[in-house]
Amino acid sequence: MRGGVLRWGLFSSDLLQDKIVLITGGGTGLGRAMGEKFLALGAKLAIAGRREDVLLQAAQEMSLDGNEVFYHACDVRDPAQIQSLMDAVEKKYGRIDVLINNAAGNFISPTERLSPRAVDAVLNIVLHGTFYATLEVGKRWIEQGNQGTILNIVTTYASTGSGFVAPSAAAKAGVLALTRSLAVEWARYGIRQVAIAPGPFPTEGAWSRLSPTPELEEKMLNRVPLRRVGDKDELANLAAYLISDYAGYINGEVVTIDGGEWLQGAGQFNDLLEVTDEQWDMLAQMTRKGK
Repeated sequence: MRGGVLRWGLFSSDLLQDKIVLITGGGTGLGRAMGEKFLALGAKLAIAGRREDVLLQAAQEMSLDGNEVFYHACDVRDPAQIQSLMDAVEKKYGRIDVLINNAAGNFISPTERLSPRAVDAVLNIVLHGTFYATLEVGKRWIEQGNQGTILNIVTTYASTGSGFVAPSAAAKAGVLALTRSLAVEWARYGIRQVAIAPGPFPTEGAWSRLSPTPELEEKMLNRVPLRRVGDKDELANLAAYLISDYAGYINGEVVTIDGGEWLQGAGQFNDLLEVTDEQWDMLAQMTRKGK
C-alpha cells in the first residue's frame, strides 16, 4: 500500500480478454492510465489524440510487454476525423467493443474574462467531441447489430455547476445528460452508457492549468475529506469494472470518485472567489506558459 492505495491486482487477468477498447485522449494522463490497466486485463487497445508524436511514444511504451496497441491521430472536434478514426480501428481489429470518451480541455478563469473562442475551445472538445464520437460508434453498432459500452469521463460539478470553470461545467453537464438519455434510448440495442465523475486527479497537463500555484493546490486538497488527491490506478480500476461484463446491468449511472469532495462543498472551484484580479492576471500568464 502506498499513499492509501492498494497496489496488488484487483481483478483476474482475463477480465477484459479480447475486448477492443478505443480511448480518446488516450496518449497521456488518465486516458493512458486506463489504457495500461485495460491491457493488463487482456484488452486490445486503440488510442486517439491530436498529437501523433505523443500517441506514437505512448503506443511504443505500452507495447513493451507484447501488448497490442493501435494509435490514430484524431481531433474529436472534427466529425470527419472521427469517422476516419473509427474506420481505422475497425480495419485493424475488425470491430470496436468499448468507447471511452476521455478527451477534454479545461482551465480556470472568471467567466467575464472569457472570449467566445475560449468558450468554444472547451465546448468543442468536451461536448461536441464526445457527442460526435458517441454518435459515430453508436450508428455503427446499431447497423452491425453489435452490442457495446460507452464510458464518458465527466466531473463532480457536472451535476452542481462550478464557478470559474463555466464552459467545462456546461459541457460536462451536457455529456452527463447524453449519457442518461442514450442509456434509455440505446439499451434496446444492447448498448450501455456509463460515466465516471472524478475529483482531483493530478495529471501533468490539466493539473498545471487548474492548480498552477502551491496555494491553490493546498486549497483544493483541503476540500477533500480524505485529505489527498486521487491515484490514477484507482480511477483505472473503476473504469475497468464499469466496461467489464460484471457491470452488465449498470446503465445510465455516473460513479463519483473524489474522496467525498463534492459532499463537503458543491462546485469544485467555487472557493476561487477569494482570488484577486491581480492574482487572476498572474494565473492567466502562468496558464498560457503551461500550454
